[in-house]
Amino acid sequence: MPADDINAFLRTQLDDLKTKGLYKAERRISSPQMSGITVNGAEVVNFCANNYLGLANHPEIVSAAQDGLKEWGYGLSSVRFICGTQDIHKRCEQQIARFFGKGDSILYISCFDSNGGLFEPLLTEQDAILSDELNHASIIDGVRLCKAQRFRYKHNDMADLKAKLEEAKNCRFKMIFTDSVFSMDGDLAKLPDICQLADQYKAAVGIDDCHATGHLGATGRGGAEELGVLDRIDVITGTLGKTLGGASGGFTAASAEIVDWLRNRSRPYLFSNSVPPSLVAAGMKALELAESATELRAKLKANTARLRGALEAAGFTIKPGPTPILPVMLGDAAVATNMANELLKRGIYVIGFSYPVVPHGQARIRMQVSAAHTPEQIDRAIAAFTEVGKQLGVLK
Repeated sequence: MPADDINAFLRTQLDDLKTKGLYKAERRISSPQMSGITVNGAEVVNFCANNYLGLANHPEIVSAAQDGLKEWGYGLSSVRFICGTQDIHKRCEQQIARFFGKGDSILYISCFDSNGGLFEPLLTEQDAILSDELNHASIIDGVRLCKAQRFRYKHNDMADLKAKLEEAKNCRFKMIFTDSVFSMDGDLAKLPDICQLADQYKAAVGIDDCHATGHLGATGRGGAEELGVLDRIDVITGTLGKTLGGASGGFTAASAEIVDWLRNRSRPYLFSNSVPPSLVAAGMKALELAESATELRAKLKANTARLRGALEAAGFTIKPGPTPILPVMLGDAAVATNMANELLKRGIYVIGFSYPVVPHGQARIRMQVSAAHTPEQIDRAIAAFTEVGKQLGVLK
C-alpha cells in the first residue's frame, strides 16, 4: 500500500525516540483528576496537573456542568455565527470581560485556538509582532499564520526587546505578546517593563495567561494583576482548562473592537463548533469561585514554599520563580524519564519533559503544586525524590 513506506520510516523514528528517552508514552488514569489519583490500580500523588487551586471536579463546578447540560443540552452541532450562540455563551463572555476589566471577550474551544486565531486577523505585512523566545507553542503557531513581520526577543531580556522595537519602529501596528507565566520554567514575564517599553514605542501588549488566571493576583486575575499592570494589558488569552476547573474552553479578552473583529475574521472561531454549554456553565462557576478563593491561594503559596524549600535543601536544582511550577532540572532526557518511572513506583506521579517540549540538554521533571495537596502528600514527594535522586546519581 502507498503508506507502507511512510509507516516503515515512522517505525524507525519511533524506535529512535525510545532509544534516546524522548518517546512520550501515555499513562492511563482510572480515577477523577485530584491530588490523589489511581494509576495501574495503585493510588499515587499527582504533581503534574494544572489543577492549581484544586478546583478540578469541585462539587459546585460539577453541579453547574450538570445543570448546564440539563438546561442547554449536550452540544450545538454548529459554529457560533450560524446557530451556535446560546444566551449562556454571551453571559460567560460578559463575565470574563468584567473579570479582566476589558470591553468584551470571545470563547474558543481551547486557548490553543485563541492564540491560533488572534494574530492573523489583526496584523498584516505592514505590522510587527514581538514574541518572547520561550512563548508557548500555540503562540508560535499563531504567529506563523500571521503575515506581520516577526521579531523574537531573548527570554525576558528587555534590552533585546527594546532593540527589536527599534527595528520595528516604522511598522504600522506593533504588538508585544508573551506568556505571563512560562509553563516550563515557572517564571513571570517582566510585564511592568514590557508595558513601559510598549508606551515608549506605541505598541500593544498581549499576554497568554493560561498558567496564571485564577491563582495569581489578589483576586485571581492572573499575572497582570500580580504585577500591577492589568489595566495596561490590551489583549489577554486564557483557558477554562487549567486552574478554572480543568475541563476545556479558551477565551480572548480585549477591547470591544478587537473582539468584534475576531468574531468576523478569526478562523478557529468561525470554523469550530461552539463550546459545549455544560463547559460554559462550569467555567462561569469556576470564575466565581476563583475570584473569592483567597484561602486557597494562600494555601497554594504555602505548599509551594514547603516543597521548593525541601527539594532545594536536598540538593536538587530548581529554576527560580514565584509560581507553583517547579522545574527540577536534570539535563539528560533518559535520566528524566527514568526518574519519573522510579517515582511512580513510589507513588509519585510526575512526567519527564524533554525535547521538543523543552530545549535539548534541558530535560526536567516539572512539578506542579496544588492547593489540594496535603502536607503528608508533599512530604511523601520529598522523601521519594530524595531516594530516587540518590539511586540515579542525581544527588550525591
